[in-house]
Amino acid sequence: MKEIILLKDGEIVLKGLNRRSFEDVLKKNIKFAIKGTGRYEVTSAQSTIYVRPMSGDCDLDEAFERAKRVFGVVALCKAAVCEEKTMDSVLATAPVYLEKQLKAVKTFKVEAKRSDKQFPLKSPEICRELGGKILEAFPHLKVDVRNPDLIVYVEIRDFGAYIHSNPEKGAGGIPVGTGGRAAILISGGIDSPVAAYMMAKRGIRLTAIHFASPPYTSRRAEEKVVKLLQKVSKYSGSMTMYTVPFTKLQEKIKNDCPEELFTIIMRRLMMQISEKIANDNDCQALITGESLGQVASQTIGALGCTDDATNMLVFRPLIGMDKQEIIDISYKIDTYETSIEPYEDCCTVFTPKHPRTRPVLKYVKEAQENAGFDELVTEALSDLKVTKISANDD
Repeated sequence: MKEIILLKDGEIVLKGLNRRSFEDVLKKNIKFAIKGTGRYEVTSAQSTIYVRPMSGDCDLDEAFERAKRVFGVVALCKAAVCEEKTMDSVLATAPVYLEKQLKAVKTFKVEAKRSDKQFPLKSPEICRELGGKILEAFPHLKVDVRNPDLIVYVEIRDFGAYIHSNPEKGAGGIPVGTGGRAAILISGGIDSPVAAYMMAKRGIRLTAIHFASPPYTSRRAEEKVVKLLQKVSKYSGSMTMYTVPFTKLQEKIKNDCPEELFTIIMRRLMMQISEKIANDNDCQALITGESLGQVASQTIGALGCTDDATNMLVFRPLIGMDKQEIIDISYKIDTYETSIEPYEDCCTVFTPKHPRTRPVLKYVKEAQENAGFDELVTEALSDLKVTKISANDD
């Protein structure tokens, strides 16, 4: 019995005249996500993406799991393809294809969608005939139209007739690549991978920037960030990570700046360096994992001082979330256990005992200018480490 994957478009159906370009990107992203699981034909029609295996060695189960993580898909299912677009073929296919599920439940109902209006039976007639066939084949079942254990779906479309059960929830959002490019400042903590995921869900193509401070941070800390990005890339697609050598800059902050401003000046330098990397990679914005009030550097005053350091738009998708909400998403995308591995990132190096929660921008800028970081910033930018990240690398 032939089987395909049906993927339902999400909010891209609302894109009007731009809808076709969004669907083209979505199909491209699906092809990339299922690459290596076999050879498929990927087409679209009537707000549905069809993924058809073109050879007998396709791993449809693995392709399905990967497709669940593609942004732009609101729901998806594996479906049986009826040999013919006839009612007889529908009646022959459904009880066989859904046998295990029908045996495991007590109640069911049939829902039919007849996109091809040339099909001789209307939707209520399709439901009635198939429901009777299923009751004949599985006498233990009862029909429950309000709260069934299982829904049997029949889709009569232009290209054929399809049978499937309850669809699974997709990743939602809009296709990655339709929302522009942005650079995520990625640490080894819980927050920034979640911020990366959330902006990829809004169609952003990601570039990653990581700040390392050896010997204060270890090689394992950088490897941890790579692992986190590999998990994020299962949703966002491949990306490039730029590792910035930050040791000399942090040591100069410690030696030449007021202790209570260490973190603010560090964040300003990160923004300035990230802006240059972002511009070189055609990014239109920066992304951080900051949440208002979570730590001293994330108060309104501190964030204002940080934003002053860049002319680039800064996205903070976690800004109104509490820690538990962020942790819940990190569990969902499988980054939490990696994030809590005990390898410090540079944000925890030289943390002041009493950071300024209401810094005055004038004095922050004076302290930064008096210390003089330009040469070290130029040196750091000339010594970037470049790492290609892909979900298939883990």
